[in-house]
Amino acid sequence: MQRIRQPRVAEIVASRLRNDILSGRIAEGDVLPSQDVLLAEFGVSPPALREAIHILETDGLISVRRGNMGGAVVHPPSAERTAHMISMVLQSRSAKPADVSGALIHLEPICAGMCAAREDRMTEVVPYLEAEIKTQTEQFDNLARYVPNARRFHEAVVSRCGNEPMILLIGSLELIWSAHESSVWSDEGDPMEQKTMRAALRDHQRLVDAIRDGNEARAVKLAQDHLSVARRNTLAVGADKTIEAKLISNIE
Repeated sequence: MQRIRQPRVAEIVASRLRNDILSGRIAEGDVLPSQDVLLAEFGVSPPALREAIHILETDGLISVRRGNMGGAVVHPPSAERTAHMISMVLQSRSAKPADVSGALIHLEPICAGMCAAREDRMTEVVPYLEAEIKTQTEQFDNLARYVPNARRFHEAVVSRCGNEPMILLIGSLELIWSAHESSVWSDEGDPMEQKTMRAALRDHQRLVDAIRDGNEARAVKLAQDHLSVARRNTLAVGADKTIEAKLISNIE
């Protein structure tokens, strides 16, 4: 019979602090109480507390600042950090941007269909997508803003689908592709053609119209067609690019 391993004291302390962070009882940017306070609260030894802090640091939930103004600063999990971790794994496996966009061609249209199927889409989906289109339209002539604005529309389609696991997982792929696409079109060389930009903006508006009408099948089809064209345009320019985890930190 396999023996059941008892959790170490440090793991118990780390678990309690982790729960406080994930539940929001300890907010982002807060500093954990001092060592003396934590020792008194948990009744553990200094080595056990230091190990618990190290566990949380390894989890990425805190960062320890040294010096007089030091302390353990809290960093709850975020989509950006999840995307960064996924991009590091993909980079280590030599995955290509085409792999990410290929996944999104299948996954993002599902989110578009879910947006169209939401009964509360007129308050929880359409206004957010229309706001992104408004920004795209107002800043259309600003070439430096075009790709970031266009990518935020796609990210909004995913973030408004109403399913948290899909928002996190597919949203992470969106952030990775956004970083790659921004890198491709920010390089020196021929900018994206105006007719391509206008066609993409029209596609976005048609997609919003389908979502507003609750036409799930049309929303899925429009998203698939648009993503296929956008993927082809970007990969044609950035064929030599690879996935780079460092690009995630450059997303605006």
